[in-house]
Amino acid sequence: MSTQTATLPFHVPAEVQDLLAACPSYTLARRVEELVELSTRDADASGWHNVAYDVPGRGSVVEARACRTRNGVAANYLEAYMRRRDPDCMVIGDDNPTNKKRFHDRFDKDFDQTRQETFDWLKTQELALFPFFAGDPSHGLPALVVAPANAGFFALGLALLQGIVPAEDLPDDFSPRAVIYVAPPFRHTHFDGRQVVVHNRTEGVHELFSYNLYPGPSAKKGIYGVLITLGELEGWVTAHCSTVQVVTPYDNIVTVMHEGASGGGKSEMLEGAHRERDGRLLLGAKVTNDDRRHLALPRTCELRPVTDDMALCHKELQQSEGKLSLMDAENAWFVRVNHIDRYGIDPHLERMTVEPKGPLLFLNIDAVPSATTLIWEHVQDEPGTPCPNPRVVIPRDAVEGVVEGAVTVDVRSFGVRTPPCTREKPTYGIIGMLQILPPALAWLWRLTAPRGHGNPSIVDKTGGMTSEGVGSYWPFATGRRVDQANLLLEQIERTTKTLFILVPNQHIGCWRTGFMPQWIVREYLARRGLARFRPEQVTEARCPLLGWVPKQLVVEGTHIPPVMLRVETQEEVGPEAYDEGAEQLYNFFREQLNKFITEDDLLPQGRKIIETCLNGGSVQDYADLL
Repeated sequence: MSTQTATLPFHVPAEVQDLLAACPSYTLARRVEELVELSTRDADASGWHNVAYDVPGRGSVVEARACRTRNGVAANYLEAYMRRRDPDCMVIGDDNPTNKKRFHDRFDKDFDQTRQETFDWLKTQELALFPFFAGDPSHGLPALVVAPANAGFFALGLALLQGIVPAEDLPDDFSPRAVIYVAPPFRHTHFDGRQVVVHNRTEGVHELFSYNLYPGPSAKKGIYGVLITLGELEGWVTAHCSTVQVVTPYDNIVTVMHEGASGGGKSEMLEGAHRERDGRLLLGAKVTNDDRRHLALPRTCELRPVTDDMALCHKELQQSEGKLSLMDAENAWFVRVNHIDRYGIDPHLERMTVEPKGPLLFLNIDAVPSATTLIWEHVQDEPGTPCPNPRVVIPRDAVEGVVEGAVTVDVRSFGVRTPPCTREKPTYGIIGMLQILPPALAWLWRLTAPRGHGNPSIVDKTGGMTSEGVGSYWPFATGRRVDQANLLLEQIERTTKTLFILVPNQHIGCWRTGFMPQWIVREYLARRGLARFRPEQVTEARCPLLGWVPKQLVVEGTHIPPVMLRVETQEEVGPEAYDEGAEQLYNFFREQLNKFITEDDLLPQGRKIIETCLNGGSVQDYADLL
């Protein structure tokens, strides 16, 4: 780590040159360990470092507290609001094409003034910065972060998530095409305490201004927005998904790509199925009584993780005919551990975080300086209410069995958080354990991307069914909705040999299931192999939006109860409540799809698919379209 007041050993934009020439000093970090030291450099006698800033009229405001622990750095926010992502944090500072809210529309002034005020404030701070590659050195773009040095934990999170490249290892022509500027006190001085991230797409550099210290909206999803913008220009997609190679006890390998809105089970798809004390798997427990259903599965498949949340689906990757190829767009994974509320839930992840190969970053975990941070000890939003979004950042190279490079996808799954559905309270919780989708219908689910029930990852202001839009990554995209819809359609048209499925989590009708449905389906499809479902093995779902339903599902000789496959057969639900839930789904789809049908440059085939839905088409109608 070097503290300098001279120029950097690589080219930077003029704005960064001005900052470095005016600021008191700056630190150019070369390794993650240097940012670990910076995170708690000014810790008090108790071991805590207050990440505080002077705010006019309020004095010193503490944004977060960080401490060094045996297994990394733990940081906690003083406000419960700052412990998860605000879905309305993104605004666009430029005048390029977009469907997102622009800065001047939301704040009644041009961004240029706030941009200059940001630079003026950064010039008064000791700064920390480091170069990295957003995405992948071969398929992403060179980038730089500029942050106040006392926010070292934030820089650490970004360095873990995106990687850090020592200056001496950079190519001679390294020149950042994206720069993150971090100015935490502007949350209070300019934005009424709200999380705000501004994307300013200039001709040569994508500027990202982070006005808060929760990494989700900026260090993670902000960089995601940078990659989406790059792909939009070059004609490819960065998918919002986890990916895992599932190796059966018979050494067959099936690669599953699992997409979905925040809370849709992406990280969970990389986890082993959670077991009861007696070793059985709990399929579900009724919300109406104590009835429980179990599955005895002595041996589960081996899991080889590929991606956790972001996957580069670059057009230059070697494509298998009719199937998608992808690779990880991140250097570490931002793992939510709210479901791990006691020791022994996930021994593999617990061991990985208690005895890591290198330092980790823990957020919203009840940590003690110099002690071992335990992922099942969550901070409380208020007495008796644990934070729903505890996180740990785990480098890829610390994950056992992780797969490097590109893989070919066999199964493309989409996860939806579903509420309980009963005759007394019908809801859209009518999705069975496994719904098989024709490709055209799979595209529609990605356009609508329901955020679903009880989302723990974001600040939920509605409590109802809301959309994360195209591909479930629309909240992070900077451009136009229809451009991303067209890119996704072209991608699906090229990859129709993939099996597209839909799986619920949390509930199947009146059964509380957690993430067990996707774990069971993962085991079933891996053991089944790559054979296509024959027509006589499936039947059309009662709601056409749900595609086909397997007539039976057998895992290692055990039949999954039919009520888990067809929700209308549950006596607590019945056909009428199911149909009311189906109408809720249709109303949601109509509302979301009308945003696309009015676009003149929507691809003609996409228009046909949307019109099929709006006209109440059958499953076969969708199958005939692609």
